[in-house]
Amino acid sequence: MSGAQARALPRRQVILDCDPGTDDALALWLALASPEIDLRLVTVVGGNVGLERTVANAAAVVGLARAVVPVVAGAGRPLRGHFAGDGRVHGDDGLAGVALPPGPPPMPAVAADAIRTLLRASPPGGMTLVGIGPATNLALALATEPELAGRLREIVLMGGAWGEGNWTPSAEFNAASDPEALDILLGLGVPVTLVTLDFTAQALVTPERVDAIRGLGGGACLRAACDIMAAVPPSRRLGGLGHPLHDACAVAWLVAPHLFQTRPASVQVDCGHGPARGRTHVDRWGRSGALPQVTLPETLDVAGFFTLLGQRLARLP
Repeated sequence: MSGAQARALPRRQVILDCDPGTDDALALWLALASPEIDLRLVTVVGGNVGLERTVANAAAVVGLARAVVPVVAGAGRPLRGHFAGDGRVHGDDGLAGVALPPGPPPMPAVAADAIRTLLRASPPGGMTLVGIGPATNLALALATEPELAGRLREIVLMGGAWGEGNWTPSAEFNAASDPEALDILLGLGVPVTLVTLDFTAQALVTPERVDAIRGLGGGACLRAACDIMAAVPPSRRLGGLGHPLHDACAVAWLVAPHLFQTRPASVQVDCGHGPARGRTHVDRWGRSGALPQVTLPETLDVAGFFTLLGQRLARLP
């Protein structure tokens, strides 16, 4: 599709909820660089690091792109318990030690309130929610005013796994961080696309792929994105070959769904307090008899994904 054709299509209105986080930064830049997306609001949750740091990181990412998008802080803890950050991957600062210039100050608001305000002003089926961190902000917004679910076109979440987890043996990080919130979103009756750990493992960042994107030139955002990707340690779970770019896959679904092969599935979240807490029981084959309530991406055109990522990053300042 040419740039002119993309601009001629209706842009999808999006609220993006994140916890930057290295891969969140790449997802945000991909959204900001994509003409298919009208990014109306960025809300921030604690998760990969504490809320004070994730808010500053989100503002810095938006600011480096010279975008005018409101950034609003939200929940600093899950519905139950507390967040435990992942400094092993994201570093103490959340961006693997890559310093960005400070961004504009966040709006003096609360994320759940800002989400509800924007949804009230949207037509039925007009807004897409993208959640790439713990689902707390989104669940708080919709659990307290569930009729606003009718204003949603789709919810796209990075979270869960049909195999083993990356935070506990059973659970993926975002799902384990707030399983009650994820369970609320899956029960709203809104179309959900669930981009799981098993899928994002295919979007493997390697030194060769970073070098290829860096070779596209581009501005400060592309350089910072490549520095961040290069600084993340390789995943032991994936054989040390590279690290998965989880969150950018959720944004790519909105921009280039032709890169994805999917199937319908039903998902149940373990909200207990044992070792399986946060596990997503994903029924891909209809064994449970439950009606599918999610679209589940299963395979990715990996070359196409990294081509898209590089081309879009190269558009940014």
